Amino acid sequence: MSMKGAPDVLWIVTTQWRAQACGYAGDVNARTPCLDALAARSVNYAQAVTPHPFGPFARAALLTGVRSPENGVRDYYDPLPVEARTIAHDMNARGYARAFFGKWGVGEKDREAPLVGEAHAKMIVPEEERGGFGFWEGFEGGFLLNDPWLHGTRLQESVRFDGYQSDVVCARAAEFLVNERTPWFAVVSLEAPHPPYDAPAADVERRAVVLPVNVPAGAADKAAHELAGYYAHIEATDRAIGRLVAALPEDVIVVFTSVHGDMHGAHGLFRKGWPHEESVRVPLLVRGAPGAGEGVRSEEAVSLVDLPAMTLVWAEGKAWTCERERAEISMPSVVALPWQCDRVWSGWRSAGRKEVFETEGTPWLAFDLKEDPGELRNIARAE
Repeated sequence: MSMKGAPDVLWIVTTQWRAQACGYAGDVNARTPCLDALAARSVNYAQAVTPHPFGPFARAALLTGVRSPENGVRDYYDPLPVEARTIAHDMNARGYARAFFGKWGVGEKDREAPLVGEAHAKMIVPEEERGGFGFWEGFEGGFLLNDPWLHGTRLQESVRFDGYQSDVVCARAAEFLVNERTPWFAVVSLEAPHPPYDAPAADVERRAVVLPVNVPAGAADKAAHELAGYYAHIEATDRAIGRLVAALPEDVIVVFTSVHGDMHGAHGLFRKGWPHEESVRVPLLVRGAPGAGEGVRSEEAVSLVDLPAMTLVWAEGKAWTCERERAEISMPSVVALPWQCDRVWSGWRSAGRKEVFETEGTPWLAFDLKEDPGELRNIARAE
């Protein structure tokens, strides 16, 4: 425990980074030396899932510890309700300073503004809609992976910063946090490696990739092109995360995760919202938590919706354990954007099995994840 009497806690939250896309997870395409080094000192929750494989729903669940739509976010354009209680409120009650940096993603969106570009990136998130964070510096969205616009506590108007978004946000977070004397809880939220995949990824060059066996021939060209950019952004963001972690004291509890993955051509599908592994499984590393080992692989059925409860337990200097054998997964609504999942669904996933149902409880998908990790054989209707 730190000299402050309570541990500092950092969540690093990325976007669209699927669980398999890490060097430590065995991905031959992923160059992630910083995360590999972090994993060697962390618990790797290898079965971790997002409760909802789409940004606003997952972010609302992550902040509140309550699943969507119960947390108030049912539709893609629903903001997190101002009255929602978040992990920041709970940490404030425990005497913590709370800071947020980067992508917010649960604010009031302009339905007329393009989701990609400066109009969305420059939208101001009012102070009362910043989820209880005492210090807040970020942006609602816009997916400007380069030269981001930031506003917040020390920037009343949106200001454009030159550089790769992950570098800018991580550097400004590190600069702020190293001077914080109160026990602190911070979230560093990055849009990478979310599309546009063709955006420059700092100075990282694209490389040819090896496609998984569950990408059919008809999706191979699109998948290969996308993944070349995807892995470039992963490499660039890994480097930014490495600098951030290196700048902070060794006793900071560090969490690394992502709000969801991306299909990238698996089963002929793209983007997220789907219940397949590429969409619902996320990386989750935890370094330095009470009672946790180093370089440990956990098979516990952890979900991002658990992170607030985990963090509150750590703040008390205690170890957290997962009490369930399977995690719930769902999509509460259809997001009418290209390539996304075409139906509402709910289901569950354990280390060995996944079952997914349509709205009336009709079986849709089921997989034996031990025998069929690529989900090539749907056994929902075979049983």
